[in-house]
Amino acid sequence: MTLQTIKLCRVQYMPKKLEPGILYVAEQFGAAAHLCACGCGAKIRTPLNPMEWSLAKTQDGPSLWPSVGNWQQACKSHYVIRRGTIVWYDQWTQAQITAGRKQEEKRRAAYYDNLYSKEGIFARIWNWLKIRISK
Repeated sequence: MTLQTIKLCRVQYMPKKLEPGILYVAEQFGAAAHLCACGCGAKIRTPLNPMEWSLAKTQDGPSLWPSVGNWQQACKSHYVIRRGTIVWYDQWTQAQITAGRKQEEKRRAAYYDNLYSKEGIFARIWNWLKIRISK
């Protein structure tokens, strides 16, 4: 576990070769990528959207939430990027990984059910109209 800090680099397109210590962000595509913080060289891709990861740009560096759990990589690294610093978390057991994935699926289903429900659509249209009328 060699890498302790990470810097933000905004890009239009993800580079083919990623450099250690850099979190590449293509905001127009809602995507971020970096090399695994443990130094194993695995490319880690994190979609940026309300149901996946969120990015905050702070004065001290980027923050990426929730944690990155590299369960499909040999290293099984688990960390969060907070204000440009790698904060290491404990590795999860297979049972924890399975439970975490089930919770993600439930949150994702609830989010999209609400987003595409009639009430959700009407609420979005109403909010859009209120913004336009108030200008």
